[in-house]
Amino acid sequence: MRIWVDADACPRVIKDIIFRASERLNIPVCLVANKELTKHNAHLVDSVVVDEGFDVADDYIVDNIATSDLVITADIPLAARIVAGGGIAVDPRGEIYTEENVGERLSIRDLMMELRSGGYVQGGPPPFSNTDKQRFAASLDSLLSRILRGQRPV
Repeated sequence: MRIWVDADACPRVIKDIIFRASERLNIPVCLVANKELTKHNAHLVDSVVVDEGFDVADDYIVDNIATSDLVITADIPLAARIVAGGGIAVDPRGEIYTEENVGERLSIRDLMMELRSGGYVQGGPPPFSNTDKQRFAASLDSLLSRILRGQRPV
């Protein structure tokens, strides 16, 4: 079991929660990004810097995960690929992507992109809050506990 992090846009506070869980449960972590990342002290954490380009980091994660691995990503198309392949994905706000919700989330994402490009909607998601941080920590703990017990979390 390994935790994969789509690290380019992952908030630092979420990475810190992941690193603490990694140390506590002795689970390796792989951060994947297309730029050099801030160094970290956790001995179970590896970083992979991929070439720049559309979906290069996503492709790396999809090509290297195992079904028992967990992927942390805010990238809904990547999450859809993970779920379609039988994998487990969760966003940095603690929401688990499932076969039931990932299609809907993709549709909403696409609609919002069209509305933004047409000037009908401005801005993005709300700022990351303390509640989001707590929700992610609880979700991660629950997911990892179930995976380590050999249970399918979703």
